[in-house]
Amino acid sequence: MELPFETELQVRFRDLDTLGHVNNAVYATYLEQARLRYFDRVLDVPWEEREMVLASQSVEFARPLTLDDGTIRVACGVTDIGGSSFRMRSRVLAGDDGDPAATADGTIVAVAGGEPREIPESWRERFVEFEPGL
Repeated sequence: MELPFETELQVRFRDLDTLGHVNNAVYATYLEQARLRYFDRVLDVPWEEREMVLASQSVEFARPLTLDDGTIRVACGVTDIGGSSFRMRSRVLAGDDGDPAATADGTIVAVAGGEPREIPESWRERFVEFEPGL
């Protein structure tokens, strides 16, 4: 599946565990950074108007990342839009081989006052405009 958005992130020394690998919890931060940059690019909505929460996330690890990877790329995109939630897929990539170090799927829920709400029509329109295959 083609993922239409990609951003570059730096692997930092603080990301490593005692084995010299990027700690598995840090992948969640990488994925979050990529999602936020995706929303900046696609939704063009001020931060305070992006009321949404990550409801679930699963990550499959294929190979470890290390400080030697330097910078990594995280590709992501929306795969499905429901009533109050949407799903995103992400890949964490290092090097030029195109094989992901990790693949993730997440569900994001639109909220208002802490309760699920209908996804705003403007979000739907912008997602589809950026990803015509939705």
